[in-house]
Amino acid sequence: MPRLADPEGFGFLVTDLARLVRADFDRAVARSGLEVTPGEARALAHAARAGLVRQNVLAERMGVEAMTVTGFLDRLEAKGLIERRPDPADRRAKLVHVREEAHAVLTAIQDLAARTREAASAGCPPEDWRRFMEMLRDARSNLAALRDGHFPGSPSA
Repeated sequence: MPRLADPEGFGFLVTDLARLVRADFDRAVARSGLEVTPGEARALAHAARAGLVRQNVLAERMGVEAMTVTGFLDRLEAKGLIERRPDPADRRAKLVHVREEAHAVLTAIQDLAARTREAASAGCPPEDWRRFMEMLRDARSNLAALRDGHFPGSPSA
């Protein structure tokens, strides 16, 4: 029977890489003694990346259900690391704001993420790694454009 899926194909490689990066980072957070769980660390990092952001948008960007991110945010808020503010555009929605008190935790998270990147890039010449990162950003941009109804590489309307 012919193979119907290429285990070394783009989608599998990207998925495997993301799963392995997440697992390594989660283990590092769990061993670190930080006051946050791996899920809370990811939520905090995504909120810091996004700036003032709606909870539902944060959940979408993290690839988790809204109820999952709500639990993470409840615990982060109880620890004084984030606060939720009413969205002036929609009073039913909440905006997530990362507080100054989160700075030390975010710095520790960045250090742990850097170690994961170092492990992932071990043995890779710096110029190749830089180019790999550029190619990942290009692929992300292409797929985001496609999602938004624009075919990558086509002239803008």
